[in-house]
Amino acid sequence: MSDAPWPYPQWIAHRGGGSLAPENTLAAMRKGVEMGYRGVEFDVKLSRDGVCILLHDDTLERTTNGQGDAALQDYAALAKLDAGSWYGASFAGEPIPLFADVAAYCQANGVACNVEIKPCPGRERETGLAVARASALLWQGSAVAPLLSSFSWDALVAARAESPELPMGWLVDSWPDDWQARLTDLACVSFHCDHLLLDQARVQAVKQAGFKLLTYTVNDPARAQQLLAWGVDGLITDALARTV
Repeated sequence: MSDAPWPYPQWIAHRGGGSLAPENTLAAMRKGVEMGYRGVEFDVKLSRDGVCILLHDDTLERTTNGQGDAALQDYAALAKLDAGSWYGASFAGEPIPLFADVAAYCQANGVACNVEIKPCPGRERETGLAVARASALLWQGSAVAPLLSSFSWDALVAARAESPELPMGWLVDSWPDDWQARLTDLACVSFHCDHLLLDQARVQAVKQAGFKLLTYTVNDPARAQQLLAWGVDGLITDALARTV
């Protein structure tokens, strides 16, 4: 673990724009910036032909006008989908963005990125490798590298092997007894978990072990202040209008 100053902000906009814009779109990133955020979190997976795109779900129905598995469609088809109308008419025609375009926007606007590697089933290692490779190229020479994270251990292992210089964090939705050993084994800089899993003792244990701690999805101001008082380093939130 590095002794360098932690370069990521305390407040991080969930999927770019929280609840104020269609998730994982450039419109969401713009909303996060408009609301004063200097950190965003978003999900990256692969199209059938191996293009890195922003999308949370394995399927297309919830956040686009498409149907079926994203992993079964080439980027050329995915690029034609409307990823904004589901949220509101003013976002009609907003596309599924390329990871490269979001990376360029965030760097141009001084926004730090928590890139969640979100593989479709069966593509864990392939996605980890591709996202890490793309991240290293897209942020080459940047003062602040993207922080890669994933629920998929296999994706993180592949990402670490591909781009060992990038900072990484393990993302969990339940508390593993062996968290310290696993974070150490993969040379993670941070541990990312559901805020409902945290109490003061767990926060102190993570911090005393030398790791940064990020937590999701924190929308209540009182809970946020409690977590910050305990020493949590980053809060991922949908409630952009009620926080920063």
